[in-house]
Amino acid sequence: MELSEIREQSAKAAEQVCEAAKLKIGDLFVVGCSSSEILGEKIGTHSSVEVAEAVFEGIHSVLHEHGVELAAQCCEHLNRALIVERAVAEQFGLEEVNVVPQPKAGGSFGTTAYKRFDDPVAVESLKQSASAGMDIGGTLIGMHIKPVVVPLRIETRKIGEAVLLCARRRPKFVGGSRAVYNEKLL
Repeated sequence: MELSEIREQSAKAAEQVCEAAKLKIGDLFVVGCSSSEILGEKIGTHSSVEVAEAVFEGIHSVLHEHGVELAAQCCEHLNRALIVERAVAEQFGLEEVNVVPQPKAGGSFGTTAYKRFDDPVAVESLKQSASAGMDIGGTLIGMHIKPVVVPLRIETRKIGEAVLLCARRRPKFVGGSRAVYNEKLL
């Protein structure tokens, strides 16, 4: 698969999530990405910086246009720490941890974000502050999204060979059988 096609699929999927989740300026968008899975290999076995760069470029360009902030999830070897811009960490009250991701310890996507962000920091948790996200290849991102996390069906189902699962948040329902809910928030 061509890198340009991976970049285009990533951008298209990010655009679809932004629209479907009704993201606003300043919202946080989490992405977990297995470059191995995109290449049709088992997660964690064939990390590719080139593939991760294509995914990052596609997603980051769309999020930037929407004023949405990116959090790049690292792999399980860094306990799924996340890479964000320092300003994002400060805005959301996230505590910086000391690690610099590498392709085999953090993953190629986290490594790419660390290299491409203006002032990157690693954080251990987003404290469930993301409003939506993309899980590319079974990386498990749900724990970073605000409750209540709901699946988001978009047109794009795969990036490369990797299954794409997307999610968004919706506000919790409170009240009982007599409660009336705002349809715009569903």
